[in-house]
Amino acid sequence: MSTHQDSGPAQKGLFRTKTVEQSIRDTEDPEFALKKSLSALDLTVFGIGVIIGTGIFVLTGKVAKETAGPATALGFVVAGIVCGLAALCYAEFASTVPVAGSAYTFSYASLGELPAWIIGWDLILELALAAAVVSVGWSGYIRSLLSSAGFDLPQALSGTHGGKFGFDILAALLVLALTAILVVGMKLSSRVTNVIVAVKVTVVLLIIIVGAFLITGANYKPFIPPAEHTGGGNGLSAPLIQVIAGFTPSSFGIMGIFTAAAVVFFAFIGFDIVATAAEETRNPRRDVPRGIMGSLVICTVLYVAVTVVVTGMQKYSKLTVDAPLADAFKSVGHPFWAGVISFGAAVGLTSVCMILLLGQTRVFFAMSRDGLLPRTFSRVHPKFGTPHRSTLLLGVIVAAVAGFTSIDELAELVNIGTLFAFIVVAIGVVILRRKRPDLPRSFRTPLMPFVPIASVAASLWLMLNLPAETWLRFAIWMVVGMVVYAAFGRGHSRLGMSLKKERSGGTSG
Repeated sequence: MSTHQDSGPAQKGLFRTKTVEQSIRDTEDPEFALKKSLSALDLTVFGIGVIIGTGIFVLTGKVAKETAGPATALGFVVAGIVCGLAALCYAEFASTVPVAGSAYTFSYASLGELPAWIIGWDLILELALAAAVVSVGWSGYIRSLLSSAGFDLPQALSGTHGGKFGFDILAALLVLALTAILVVGMKLSSRVTNVIVAVKVTVVLLIIIVGAFLITGANYKPFIPPAEHTGGGNGLSAPLIQVIAGFTPSSFGIMGIFTAAAVVFFAFIGFDIVATAAEETRNPRRDVPRGIMGSLVICTVLYVAVTVVVTGMQKYSKLTVDAPLADAFKSVGHPFWAGVISFGAAVGLTSVCMILLLGQTRVFFAMSRDGLLPRTFSRVHPKFGTPHRSTLLLGVIVAAVAGFTSIDELAELVNIGTLFAFIVVAIGVVILRRKRPDLPRSFRTPLMPFVPIASVAASLWLMLNLPAETWLRFAIWMVVGMVVYAAFGRGHSRLGMSLKKERSGGTSG
């Protein structure tokens, strides 16, 4: 007994860990329990729904034109492998700790309360900004379609552009409508997502099938264009690795493939959201790993196929940056398919935004249930079984951010936040395997600890390629988070309170 008690001090401080058993017990409290309604297919569809967004409709051509040429397809393969390393770590954690909160919950069980708070605070920022950015992108597509039909929204309701202030009414309405769907329940959310994803994947498959008949072999030559050195950025706009070591990225050539991977990696962001729905899955130990890995594999194949088609239809150097897929079809005399692509992009972004909002509310819910945020936000709706209070609060905030803010420069904060989460999960899975080898694991990360180490190294490399100003903004958000934790979270932590009761009970005994 004394040996067990001797390990207590670490548990009483900032690195006190919440046991996996306690995390699972918390999900059984009726007042704070989410409704279980999802299957492996639902989770795979969720993953595809959030991964396939503007990346496949815009990023493919942009990177081919500016970074890697036809070899962008190899860049997607590299990025898919990097995400696969992280996905293997997520899959083990989600099958071992099937609780809402994703990387936050995993960190609480392995690294301790302070690291869990840091990653939770990071995820709140990442997912809120991502949802706002995607809703603004959706609004742009809808305004374009409306304009083509002869209806133009007034500037005051079209958002902030070119220094002109405005409110993006379409982006705000989208967020509020999706918030209402999420409040009503996960099964409705999954049904809506199923329909949207079916439309989106159909459009992508049509692009691949129709485009395959319009390929000109000469457009693939050279498949890996000769390397070109780029000047890099200046000051805070330069990648952090350039600021630290003077290394400047290059376009094209072999290194261009890896530079492309660093860019297109962000088209894969979202598979980790599947882990946030673990608590609402009927058989999470089996289905969550299937959902994570299945969605990632399917999206990688689709990304590579679209890249091969678009670079075969039009010479990479002639691709446009804003709408490369649509313009590639126009360039070969098929404007109808360009319209289909725009429609697919608009529909696709709807599911991306909804699932990002879902992920954010579940992280917020889990932190609230642990007492690190006000407990009132973790109460679930008596009829719908959803965390309606946190969903409504965050929905209104994201709608306001999307409506009032020009968020282009903040989009990279989404990237650094995701990569940071990948690193924490990879470290956590090694620690939990060592601390609790006895836990039942229906999925085990292979080649331990080499896969997590490779995941950390790959994620850190991509983080170093982000601008220094992104790191600065990220640091500021983290400082704000530490203040909130010191002022509220540490004192209201349920784990901290239970440990105090144990100590006082032990002393009086």
